[in-house]
Amino acid sequence: MHRRGGNWGKGFSENQERVVMAVPLLTKKIVKKRVKKFKRPQSDRKISVKPSWRRPKGIDSRVRRKFKGCMLMPNIGYGSDKKTRHYLPNGFKKFLVHNVKELEVLMMHNRTYCAEIAHNVSTKKRKDIVERAAQLDIVVTNKLARLRSQEDE
Repeated sequence: MHRRGGNWGKGFSENQERVVMAVPLLTKKIVKKRVKKFKRPQSDRKISVKPSWRRPKGIDSRVRRKFKGCMLMPNIGYGSDKKTRHYLPNGFKKFLVHNVKELEVLMMHNRTYCAEIAHNVSTKKRKDIVERAAQLDIVVTNKLARLRSQEDE
């Protein structure tokens, strides 16, 4: 049984128009050399030692002396590839937006950057920003934030 049309089985009917959003310019695969965060030595044993990384400076420190089987220390080799650094998994770089006017900056860079609405923007302004972003073909990462709670009321 053969079906015509490339969109069969993808939730689109034949007379429905498909909305095309900006496609990211990045084609290279994003590789993270290390995903786990570096933890401070002995932070799992002592409550007073917080897990945020601090370089060990003691003369007898096994971690500083790089003994086999001990924690690894962060170094320059764990850095990301320069071409994919700061890219999100969706293939865009993030740009924080506080109002509609700041979206105009992204107009020519809509295939490299996506907009993220700042957390302190009101629901009314959020709707305006999302609406204008759709006109300019700019991807907004958190366009659904704070919309559902207003619709429920």
